[in-house]
Amino acid sequence: MDPAGLRIAVIGGGTCDERCRRLAWETGREIGRRGVLLCGGRGGVMEAAAAGARSVGGLTVGILPGASVAATPPNPHIQLPIYTGLGQARNQVIVLSANAIIAVCGGWGTLNEIAMAAKHGIPVVCLESWRLERPEGVEAALLMEAETPAEAVRYAVAAAGVEEES
Repeated sequence: MDPAGLRIAVIGGGTCDERCRRLAWETGREIGRRGVLLCGGRGGVMEAAAAGARSVGGLTVGILPGASVAATPPNPHIQLPIYTGLGQARNQVIVLSANAIIAVCGGWGTLNEIAMAAKHGIPVVCLESWRLERPEGVEAALLMEAETPAEAVRYAVAAAGVEEES
């Protein structure tokens, strides 16, 4: 077992519509019941997922692009803000800190994080996000699609290979 426990990152847009917000909140809630939720610490999907995790007492970690709270204040649901001073390069920190990634909706930045995760062998579950065809030779378990937040988290937990906290 990973000594740091189960860490699932939720990635997605810094702004989102109500449908994506609901999906992210439900995804965060499912993660909060099982382990630690990592995200970029800002608004949109990140804020909704963190709010969902907090609603069930889960721990939320925000990997922020700025060097201080003044530069990039976290959303109000982040319990542990990590200030990187890396701008968008902080996406790699998010990806490499997670056992698995769940992409909820999202745009080009989300696609970038999906690609980084796949490159580093970190499983990705897409929930109403990018639909990607696996190129020849890419391990099938790295890219999955889910229909619901609960299914997305089940897939991520299974693919992460980390025991859930009891």
